[in-house]
Amino acid sequence: MVIVGAGFGGLTAARRIARLPVQVTVVDRKNHHTFQPLLYQVATAGLSPGEIAAPIRWILRSHSNVEVMLEEVVDFNLEQKKVITKEQVLDYDFLVIASGATHAYFGHQEWEPLAPGLKTIEDALEIRRRVLLAFELAERQNDHRNEYLNKTASGQSGSPLQFAVIGAGPTGVELAGTLAEIAHHAMNHEFRNIDPRQTRILLIEGGPRVLAAYSEELSRKAEDQLRRLGVEVRTSHMVNRVEPGAVWVGDERIPAAVTLWAAGVAASPLGRKLAVPIDRAGRVLVQPDLSIPGHPEVFVIGDLAALADENGKMLPGVAAVAIQQGDWVADTIARDLENQPRRNFRYHDKGSLATIGRAAAVAQFGKSGKFHLSGYFAWLAWLFIHILFLIGFRNRLIVMIQWAWSYLTYERGARLITGSDELPGWTQPQENGGATGVSPVHPGAEAPLSTGTPGAAAVTVTPPRH
Repeated sequence: MVIVGAGFGGLTAARRIARLPVQVTVVDRKNHHTFQPLLYQVATAGLSPGEIAAPIRWILRSHSNVEVMLEEVVDFNLEQKKVITKEQVLDYDFLVIASGATHAYFGHQEWEPLAPGLKTIEDALEIRRRVLLAFELAERQNDHRNEYLNKTASGQSGSPLQFAVIGAGPTGVELAGTLAEIAHHAMNHEFRNIDPRQTRILLIEGGPRVLAAYSEELSRKAEDQLRRLGVEVRTSHMVNRVEPGAVWVGDERIPAAVTLWAAGVAASPLGRKLAVPIDRAGRVLVQPDLSIPGHPEVFVIGDLAALADENGKMLPGVAAVAIQQGDWVADTIARDLENQPRRNFRYHDKGSLATIGRAAAVAQFGKSGKFHLSGYFAWLAWLFIHILFLIGFRNRLIVMIQWAWSYLTYERGARLITGSDELPGWTQPQENGGATGVSPVHPGAEAPLSTGTPGAAAVTVTPPRH
């Protein structure tokens, strides 16, 4: 038995299948399982990476028939039942592919370095670096003791920082709401030359409403909660260009010290290696029992699988779906070993939750999502469920303590800047008064938020040399 990927689906399948009389090999490019629903907390300095991740070997340590392999799968030979990695070839009797999804930039991969998405620990740390660095560079640029910068800026103070989040699904809403909390509360009174409370957080959505997967009522309430937190929401606005220090919506240029991408995902490229039908997002069109056409011994689950529910609606790429599919595959393999007939997968929707910020969230439960909840009680439900699903008692305890302390004090306990001190779009002044790189706004200029938003402030930032 070979399982590719140790996300929610792969890990669930491994734990269940390990109870059967089979030898299991789990292959993953990382040595850890990441609790992706809380990645945004790492990206916004609320939690440290170790508090939402756990080593795969540690998770599966009690199963003597499970082997964990740190490897990258590059291809499959379905006829010979082989998994091809960079270093070796693995034989299998059953194969489960749960390699997940990555960012989708709609054919503009050149945007990725300028607008990072949020799928891995590395993504979260890069976002954290950029967000915190933007405040530090703005503070340094506005230091009144720096005679050269004062001369360059013509004696004018810099305009407020501006962050742009593209995409108003759950990840985009979580990022925007938490960024607003950081700027307006967590960093208050910590800077001397800038006022973080003046930071502008812009959430841009191409569709007509935020959280489109939720009911219109909850979408409206979510937008209201975002605005109360200080987020500027723009719906029905499609981003058509991303450049260092700015995004474009049509002919409108919107300056942004940091741009974050939450607009779409694409399935793992491994789905294309199977030579079976896929949808536009690269997801494998699986059979009702989660196997692929022509190969009943090969299963695809999680974000890589495309399957409609009993009402003809495509199953969402969320943890709950992957977990139930992992369970189902384990049950199917057990039935095969006992020569029992297979059953078709049925997803039991237990509800959806999305957090927006401090004491702000939306939730829908019940059949067809008829029961709605928003605000403080939805936020409490979100906290409880996410702590419950975290792996390991230690992580649950630490996260619970961190959240309680953050709620009481607004503090963010992991505000560490690591790696490079360069920020895309931030200018580097020269001795002759010029600048290198691309600047969101020319020094000393009184520029609007964008050409289509008169009177709004933009980013005016010119850091000193390192």
